[in-house]
Amino acid sequence: MVEPAEIARILDEVARGNRDAFRGIVRAYGLPLRSYLASQTHNLDDVDDIAQEVFLAAFRTLDTFRHGDDFGAWIRGIARHKLHDHLRRFARHNRLLGAFRQEVARAVEADLERATAADRAETIEVLLRCVAQLPEKLRRVVRAGLNGDKPAALAESLATSVGAIYNLHYRANQLLRTCLQKEMG
Repeated sequence: MVEPAEIARILDEVARGNRDAFRGIVRAYGLPLRSYLASQTHNLDDVDDIAQEVFLAAFRTLDTFRHGDDFGAWIRGIARHKLHDHLRRFARHNRLLGAFRQEVARAVEADLERATAADRAETIEVLLRCVAQLPEKLRRVVRAGLNGDKPAALAESLATSVGAIYNLHYRANQLLRTCLQKEMG
């Protein structure tokens, strides 16, 4: 941190019209200020923007700082106000964005429903054709899976092991996936 005497010297320079002297304050308080802001905000991209607002506000209101007071505390006070303003704008922006998203969703909901219903019907039709092309044993495995039958019961009816049923199920899924991709482009 900068000694109070150095702050007083910089402030006197600025008061005499040397605006560039304020860079000493920015250098001295930039990192601590950004650290404070980063600990308070969710988006690190906003830290530099808020810090810039803080330093601009501090420069504009430099005449309100009482010499001898803690300059760090004074600038942190400005930072708290700027951070509060930022968070309030952010919350308002999110509310408006949420309302906009809901409005868009309501506007396109019927169109999306029609489009997905047509896509679903076409996909089911293609899937049924693909299932019909499977060998009988694989069709039985798929049908049993759709009916919610237990693998052990299916294994018993097919006179095979549960592991073999899982392998058949896997093979049926691969063939169906390949067929769907081929049929639907």
